Amino acid sequence: MDYVVRGVRADEWPQARKLRLDALQDPAAPVAFLETYEDAVARPDAFWQGRTADAAEEGARWVRQFVAESPEGDWVGTVTVLVESPDEEPRFGEAVTVDQAHLVGVFVRPEVRGTGVADALFRGAVAWAWSLSDPRMERVRLHVHEKNPRAAAFYRKFGFRPSGRQIAAPGGRGEHELEYVLGREG
Repeated sequence: MDYVVRGVRADEWPQARKLRLDALQDPAAPVAFLETYEDAVARPDAFWQGRTADAAEEGARWVRQFVAESPEGDWVGTVTVLVESPDEEPRFGEAVTVDQAHLVGVFVRPEVRGTGVADALFRGAVAWAWSLSDPRMERVRLHVHEKNPRAAAFYRKFGFRPSGRQIAAPGGRGEHELEYVLGREG
């Protein structure tokens, strides 16, 4: 099946909200996302409208959310790209030292896993990151929970490599998020 990977539009906040809530109900959600379903479902519409508008293709410069859409128009996956610069306040752990893109919020619906949707989403997200010229991205990174081997295997297959860096996973249980990086040369 052919899926279209594209940036979200600001008016698609109801679909973005539904996909995020579905992702937060996935069995892997506790190790894949930094928020809970209970917290997300309680957020008002204004939050979802702003979040989607901030990541929409119409004007987002430092963040872009991509979705994979089926031929029937169903959203079957998503990934968000955050642009990070040494000039900014740290978002995840320590300050960054290079201009980089950070992939977050990765989700593919269970019924389409293994069909190439994740690969298509990552190709679109990484291509967008590399297309930026001001600043020019030196690398793309992501974090994967140490107890999420399925995701780590996909990231390695795509070309990401462990950097050796890690941050504490939320929840105070002594677990870690491992940083994986993809250099410009792949």
